[in-house]
Formats: sequence, C-alpha cells, structure tokens
Amino acid sequence: MVLNWIWIAFFAIAFIMAVGKTIVDGDFSVWSDIMNSSFSQASFAFEISLGLTGVLTLWLGIMKIGERGGVIEFFGRLISPFFSRLFPGIPKGHPAMGAIFMNISANMLGLDNAATPMGLRAMQEMQSLNPKKDTATDAMIMFLVLNSSGLCLIPVSIMMYRAQGGAANPTDIFLPILIATALATLVGLTALCIKQRIRIDRVIWSWLLGIGGVVGGVVWLFSRLPADKMELYSTFAANVILFSVIISFIVAGVRKRVNVYDTFIEGAKEGFKTAVMIIPYLVAILVAIGMFRASGALDVFTSWVEAGVGALGIDTQWVGALPTMLMKPLSGSGSCAMMLDVMKENGADAFVSRVAAAVRGSTDTTFYILAVYFGSVGVMKTRYAAGYALLADLTGAVVAVIVAYFFFG
Repeated sequence: MVLNWIWIAFFAIAFIMAVGKTIVDGDFSVWSDIMNSSFSQASFAFEISLGLTGVLTLWLGIMKIGERGGVIEFFGRLISPFFSRLFPGIPKGHPAMGAIFMNISANMLGLDNAATPMGLRAMQEMQSLNPKKDTATDAMIMFLVLNSSGLCLIPVSIMMYRAQGGAANPTDIFLPILIATALATLVGLTALCIKQRIRIDRVIWSWLLGIGGVVGGVVWLFSRLPADKMELYSTFAANVILFSVIISFIVAGVRKRVNVYDTFIEGAKEGFKTAVMIIPYLVAILVAIGMFRASGALDVFTSWVEAGVGALGIDTQWVGALPTMLMKPLSGSGSCAMMLDVMKENGADAFVSRVAAAVRGSTDTTFYILAVYFGSVGVMKTRYAAGYALLADLTGAVVAVIVAYFFFG
C-alpha cells in the first residue's frame, strides 16, 4: 500500500510541477522533458533486465548446483540459530535460509552482480512458504530491509569511481561508508524486530556482536594497508572468495554424484524466466522516478532544504550532496550520476564530493530492490516494507553526513 501511494505521488508531483512551470515561467518544454524521460526510462528498464539476464542465468545455475550438492543446506544449518530468530516463519533447514545467507554475504563483499540472483532465489524459496501469494510475509520484509540497508564491508565500486575522478586517496571514504552502512543495518534490523515482535535474545546479541567484530576487524585491517593498495586488495579478496564459492559448489555437486552441467542448465532456465518477469515492475518504478526528476521537483526540494538549513545557521556544505541522498533510494544509476556530477563540479577531493560518496555507499537502492525482488515472485501487497526500508535509508544518509564531517570537515 505504501509503495502504491509513493508511486502515485511521483506522477502527481511531476504533473503539478509541470503545470506550475508552464503557468508561472512560461516553460512549455518541461512537458517534452517529462515525456522523453518516461520513454528513455522505460527503455532503460528493459536494458537493465536484459543485462540481468546473463547474470541471473549464470548465478541461478550455480545456485542450483549448490542446492543439489547440499551446500545451500549446509549454510542454512550454519546460520540457523541466528536466522531462525530473525525469520521465525521459515522452517529450520529450509533452502531459503542458505539462499538468504549467500545473498547477504555477497552484499557485504560488494558483489552486487552475485547478490541479486541469490536474493531472487531466496525470494522464490520464501514464496513457496507464503499462503497469500500476492502479499509479503514478515520474512520477506525482514529480508528486503536487510538488503536495502545494504551492509557492505568493501565498497569497491565507489572507490573505483573516486579513483577515476582523480581523488588523491580514493579509499579515504572506506571507513565513513562502513560506519554509515553498519548503523543503517542495525537501526533497520532493530526497528523490524520491534515491529514483528521478535525478542532480541542472547543469540541475536551474540551474532550482532560477532558481525560488529568482523566490521571492526575489517576497519583495523584496512587502516593498516597503504592507501594505494586498499582498493587492489579489497577487490582481490572479494573475487577470490566469490570464485572459491563457485568451485566449492561444483566440488560438492561432484561429491554428491550430481550431473553438474545438466543441473546448471536447469537453474539457468529459471534465471531467464525471472529476468523476463521483473520487466514490468522495473518499468513502473523507473518511469515514475524519471518523470519526477525531469519535472524539476528534485531541484526545487533541494533548494528549499538549502535555504532552510542556512536560515537555521547550520553549515550548508553537505547540501550539495542532497540530490545524491534523495536519488539513492529511487535509482542506483541515478544516485551514481548525481555523485559523479558533484565530483565533476567540485573535484573528487572536495568535502561535498566525499559526502556524496559516503551517502551513495551508506545504503542500497530501496525502490529498485522492492520492484525487482517482490516483482520476481508476483507480490503486489508489500505491507510496511517500504517504510522500514526508508527508515534504514534515512539513518544511513544522516550518519554518512555526520561521519563525513568527523573525518573530513
């Protein structure tokens, strides 16, 4: 229901803005801008789906081998004490547990291309337990909020963009992003536990402390690396882990006497079907976002915030990163474009550019995730998923700005 009204609001605000520009400013071209944006965004949505087809085909094929080889079941048992409390609606040992674990692990390593297929597989497994196929379960909502909060230990892509932009030390944003994304995840998880009446017992606390220890360990390790080696080693570690997972799946399949090639093909066919299924959902959300942006509503809101912040006597340096902040839940490519635009206009090492990078890496793309994941299983009623995901987004953005002032202000 929340997503429905947000979607309607994008169109309504875009229309009101266009009417206002035409009447007040005599701007007739805004209508062309909006409609052209709708066409280009619809095409872009198809291109995204087309690009995902190969990745989904590959990884759902690999996941099928892991399932037949018993690896997914093994991961499910490994994290069962923790996840059985966060996802009480999923039976112990169910394949959904292993798929959720693989998805979250890939996200933590910054491996978006691998995380999405694993996440779609997790949604399919959870949908098999769903008595109301068009309505999101509590487990699905928990999973989606954990994804949108986007805990990431190695933000490789953002460090790469900063390097391309000419930053003197492209990796200096690493620690601010890690702190922001960790706190966003913690807030989102805690809020959902309260909403779903999940008791935070000693097991959950011990796992959270363990994850905190991993985050702390990564901070300690990377803080000791030379600045010019951090990106190299982080990329190396992530890819070695990823390829090791593929090999372990194949080895497990061979040990179980599985025909790994035929099993891969079986899973790959599911990947192609899933990629086709998500096209309407991507078109719906990306067209709405594109029309909202083309109307100028985003620019107007940014100018209002800057004026309000200045009137309160608060430093306004960070406001230049606000478009990145506002676009982040809506569009990954859009927020990336906003971040790159800030870097281009101000220089990669400017304070506002570092804020934009921290915000860009603080959480994942909420509405894209909602559209793709729920769309892949035909869930139309998302309940309170969008609201709690946006809470995590807001937390990550605010913390990113505060931490950027601490490190660079």
